[in-house]
Amino acid sequence: MAITRRDFFNGVAMTIAAGLTPQKILEASERTATKTLYYPPALTGLRGNHPGSFKGAHALARQHKNFDVKDLPVEENYDLIIVGAGISGLAAACFWQQLNGKNSKILLIDNHDDFGGHAKRNEFQANDRMILGYGGSESFQSPYHNFSKTVMGLLKTLNINIEEMAKGFDQTFYPDLNLSRGVYFDRKNFGVDKIVAGDPGHAVSDDIPINRLNGRSIVDFINDFPMSEEDRRQLIAFHVEKKDYLAGMTVTEKTNWLDTHSYTQFLKEKVGMSDSAIRFFQQRTNDFQAVGIDAVSCSDARLCALPGMDGMNLPPMDEESQAELDDPYIYHFPDGNAGLARSMVRHLIPSVAPGDTMQSIVLAKFDYSQLDMPEHPVRLRLNSIGVHAANVDGGVEVTYLKNDKLHKVKAKQAIMAGYNMMIPYIVPEMPQEQKDALKENVKAPLVYTKVIIRNWQPFIKKGVHEIYSPGAPYSRVKLDYPVDLGGYKHPRDPNKPICLHMVYVPTFPGSNLTAREQSRKGRAFLLGSTFEDHEKMIREQLQGMFGDVGFDHKKDILAITVNRWSHGYSYALSGLFDTEEGSQKIIETARKPIGRITIANSDSDWQPYAHAAIDQGWRAVKELHEMGGI
Repeated sequence: MAITRRDFFNGVAMTIAAGLTPQKILEASERTATKTLYYPPALTGLRGNHPGSFKGAHALARQHKNFDVKDLPVEENYDLIIVGAGISGLAAACFWQQLNGKNSKILLIDNHDDFGGHAKRNEFQANDRMILGYGGSESFQSPYHNFSKTVMGLLKTLNINIEEMAKGFDQTFYPDLNLSRGVYFDRKNFGVDKIVAGDPGHAVSDDIPINRLNGRSIVDFINDFPMSEEDRRQLIAFHVEKKDYLAGMTVTEKTNWLDTHSYTQFLKEKVGMSDSAIRFFQQRTNDFQAVGIDAVSCSDARLCALPGMDGMNLPPMDEESQAELDDPYIYHFPDGNAGLARSMVRHLIPSVAPGDTMQSIVLAKFDYSQLDMPEHPVRLRLNSIGVHAANVDGGVEVTYLKNDKLHKVKAKQAIMAGYNMMIPYIVPEMPQEQKDALKENVKAPLVYTKVIIRNWQPFIKKGVHEIYSPGAPYSRVKLDYPVDLGGYKHPRDPNKPICLHMVYVPTFPGSNLTAREQSRKGRAFLLGSTFEDHEKMIREQLQGMFGDVGFDHKKDILAITVNRWSHGYSYALSGLFDTEEGSQKIIETARKPIGRITIANSDSDWQPYAHAAIDQGWRAVKELHEMGGI
């Protein structure tokens, strides 16, 4: 039974199922409704790289379409144009203002119907309350270890206090309900639908205190797996025994081996584990690395807290990696890093929402009609796909596509803050070497799905708050983070609705494809999938997981938002496919300025983190400043 998907804009209902895509609905609302009607966070269905957001970009990149821009008149003039209104583009605008004053004229354009890039806000109305979710960029990653002075300075400017943020995260909420993590074995891959509760394992970027996991002994836990006795024996021994699987090698040789061999190779060749036992680990790295263990080095598997390397006398991990294992993952807005993006937009365009604090941003209702007003020094133009940028006398001309019509604008300088792989097509004048370097950042596809369920008694009955699946499509299913902030209260009654966070990554285990190759194939698969395809997958998995304790997907699912990111995580260095020296050269070549055009995004540092996006926004602005253009 398909869900009736309605999107409410201030009490006005519009039905996506009637044949209108979210993009067409929003365009219609712009033309016909009141100024507060346009409100993309309330849309369900396919979000993220939503239908319509990539049409012009694909025409440019895949079909090699040449847009005729030479004779277009310049319609507007600015001091700075930023192509891409994600975290990096918004941060660059904030830094530009800091250096050049509030009256400097800035235009940001973005191909999506909402700002923030991967920092996507999802809003739902369930019964008598609003439930928030994050559709992409999730939380601050180890801010005390990883955040630069530049990032901390921007947070201070935005009145974002990470200590106060941490206080709003109730770390023991789920442990106090006697809930634990569990593993879901699906019928298709394991012959039975079964959730095994009591996972005692510590996770990378863990929000649960290590002494409150409510885990069982590893022996009891694994012995409940619906696997053969021999497979269970192998898994127990692997978790319990501290063995040097690379005995005979020097520490340097061990490090090199772990850098250049996959975790699958390690389990098969060095541990001697069966293929059926190895399958248990296959999707453990999907959420953090956006690829399975067959395309993840052992060193990266170690970063993800996967077992087997404690007995090999390995050198300590670097400070950043160790922090990701040790630091509590509790620096979280109720809508994820959309709270950060919204704070930057409000800072740049104050009339969009009241207040100036971290607390007030959470429930602030944004007036999207204020984003692109001619009287404001900063204008943010959505549904506008950048297709061409060129250095010209006196500045940079940028051409974008909106409502199937080309428009040209000009500025003294410009920043490309979208995906690396699109920049060569938008800025064709750059050297071929730089184009090739930019295309090396093949972003990993992933899906963050939000499902509002009528109540969460099924989780209580199963004794779990978060579930890993080694074989089912969604590798992670969890109750949303328990955060109270700025008047927003996390759902606390198991008899009332709550938001589920579900993670799906299209990978190709056993294909022997590199991470880049798997990402390309996964992207094509995602873009070819409909909402109905995802909905069927979601319903079948949740029914398999909880059907035996009374869950009925036909009545218990209230809403679904599929945040589809065909271009998701930035590519990151992997010893399986890259060298550190070669990768650094690619990174530096890719982000070189092209005349008065600089580059800002997390891709330009090969790090899929909000703090990296901010740092790169600062670098891009600083490069323009050093040119003498500010």
